[in-house]
Amino acid sequence: MKSILFALALAAAATAAAPAQLKIVAYVPNWVDLESLSAKIQYTKLTHINIAFENPGADGELTYNPQNEILIAKAHANHVKVLISIGGGSASGDKVLLQRYFDLLTDAKRAAFVAKIANYIARHHFDGLDVDIEGPSIGKDYGAFIQDLALALKPNGSLLTAALSQGYGGDKVPDSVFKQLDFVNIMAYDRTGSWDGQSPGQHSSFEFTTNNAAYWLKRGLPKTKAVLGVPFYGYGFGKAYRNGVYSYGEILATYPGAEKLDQVGETIWYNGIPTVTAKSRYVMEQGLGGVMIWSLDDDVQDGRSLLSAIHQILTASTRKPGSNTTSPQ
Repeated sequence: MKSILFALALAAAATAAAPAQLKIVAYVPNWVDLESLSAKIQYTKLTHINIAFENPGADGELTYNPQNEILIAKAHANHVKVLISIGGGSASGDKVLLQRYFDLLTDAKRAAFVAKIANYIARHHFDGLDVDIEGPSIGKDYGAFIQDLALALKPNGSLLTAALSQGYGGDKVPDSVFKQLDFVNIMAYDRTGSWDGQSPGQHSSFEFTTNNAAYWLKRGLPKTKAVLGVPFYGYGFGKAYRNGVYSYGEILATYPGAEKLDQVGETIWYNGIPTVTAKSRYVMEQGLGGVMIWSLDDDVQDGRSLLSAIHQILTASTRKPGSNTTSPQ
């Protein structure tokens, strides 16, 4: 009997000491052709997909893109969890949506809005909710909103995550939400961009990224809940300026060998494989929760894939012989 108990104790200790599975979270915008994209996704290299974005009408009911169903079905068939993401950067700049969120999050309307979100998640077979309310959209009711969402979603086993930026409203987020969120997608990019054409440079350098992670950790976010965001896009300045982004795929198509660099032409700044690899190693070394991607449709499907580079690093120390998958949590 003693030997059995000793063996059970050793097994329990080994389980407790085992590292948590690192997350690879990819945002997928639902304004692209989801049917075509869903056929190309390397699901075995992902743990979570966040479909972005669905936002509420005045009555609090979220919009729904029917093509979401195609992606949800394929992701679930490959054991990848799918969350619906609300908000988004463009929503924070939309005066109507900005005011709508403020209104729906008030004490008088918040409970009804939360109930509609919970019903929406169950009805459409999502695994949870990602709250990407950012910048000026983060008001005094944000903390109460997260708390009420946790009370509504957690009993049903639904995940609750948030996308947060240090420089774009992060100081208005109460530290109390860290306990209620399953993890936080740290938006460690957009230091500069097309909105500031007179400030050329790297929008997501390694130093900027690690400083962003340190900011949230110092505020009390547990390391295992810190999922580090990396961009699959860049910004052009000077002769390359455009009012928008350059996808990683477009950059590679225009500049051969660009996957090995972070700056091309005159001048586009982005993250190539070496920088994305360095950031992934930082996640491993620091014991963070994983890597988040904005956005998956900007990647390529060959040996220059940024997703493949991330997956290779994050699974290197835990991969079993013959296995190339990560398990969602």
